[in-house]
Amino acid sequence: MDSLSQIVLGGAIAAAIAPAGHRRAALLAGAALGTLPDLDSLPIALFSDNPVTLMTVHRSFSHSLFVLPLVGWLIWWLFKRFGNGRVAASPARWFWAIQLALITHPLLDAFTVYGTQLWWPLTPPPAMWSSMFIIDPLYTVWLLVACVVAWCLRERAMAQRALAIGLVLSTAYLGWSLLAKSMVDREAERSLASMGLGDAPYFSVPMPFNTLLWRVVAMTPSGYVEAERSVLVDDGPLSFRGYPSNVQALREAADVPAVQRLVWFNRGFMRSQVQHGQLVLSDLRMGMEPDYNFRFQVAEQRDGRWQAIAPVQAPWSMPIAGWDGVRRLLSVMWHRIRHPSPEPIRTKLGGSATPPAPTREAAPAQAGPAQ
Repeated sequence: MDSLSQIVLGGAIAAAIAPAGHRRAALLAGAALGTLPDLDSLPIALFSDNPVTLMTVHRSFSHSLFVLPLVGWLIWWLFKRFGNGRVAASPARWFWAIQLALITHPLLDAFTVYGTQLWWPLTPPPAMWSSMFIIDPLYTVWLLVACVVAWCLRERAMAQRALAIGLVLSTAYLGWSLLAKSMVDREAERSLASMGLGDAPYFSVPMPFNTLLWRVVAMTPSGYVEAERSVLVDDGPLSFRGYPSNVQALREAADVPAVQRLVWFNRGFMRSQVQHGQLVLSDLRMGMEPDYNFRFQVAEQRDGRWQAIAPVQAPWSMPIAGWDGVRRLLSVMWHRIRHPSPEPIRTKLGGSATPPAPTREAAPAQAGPAQ
């Protein structure tokens, strides 16, 4: 999640647990602890300029549920031993305030689609519960208001009530996001099964800043299909659009380290293209067709074989820019949330109206909803 959400979550939790007389100090400490795990980008950048490494090591050791409790204990011990006396005066409360301000950071991150390595140094695929967009005002606002109220009211009982209400409402919103996702997934599975793609790997993720409009992507033997779903107005099968991917090149380059790393990190949700003799992989989880946030040149063809190259991250291009673009995106999404439409969001933003040729498996979806 975004930094503001992590700051107010950490601050609210720490202030709710610490003694009332320590509330302002707890707000500041919790805000700092809520930010701490994301500082992993600094040491990673010192040791590597490989963009694949930068992407896939972020949210690893600093987000581990094995590591953070030890870090929390060390911070607690140091402040208890050498601090200004607050932690020593109420060690049990401060212990849990510090621990939970840290541990809730990776748990909240796991609700996004990026991928959080909760069990590092073990290597299961990163957790990506993908029920929240990285920025969602309806999650953050309750915690922000609670922190402001607690800062102003300090030791008053109303400050504690505000913190409790903020935490309950933000947690309830997370619960709603999981419920909305389950509704989208249920219909996505039915639609994919009717297309002969019942076993296809797929994911669903909310569109920016909300949990009412969702994007669903499923992999096929020769590419992938994509659809949008409004939980307010859409009914019946999803209307998938098909897109090709050079899956043969991806198979042939399976031994390239960057390919292996990305397949593990994003569970294979990638578009593969060959451009000017180089293999370009796009992470389908973030962005919108045909432009994605993370695109990497990872290999080139030599003597009929794919050879690893130093990965290069391609620039991200979008049909919108600046605040005018954001307002336009919000307007288009708000209209789509309230009105069924088979037209892709990006087309309404000014993108290409003609998608690449659909895969054979996705062809029934091109003309409309799957039957």
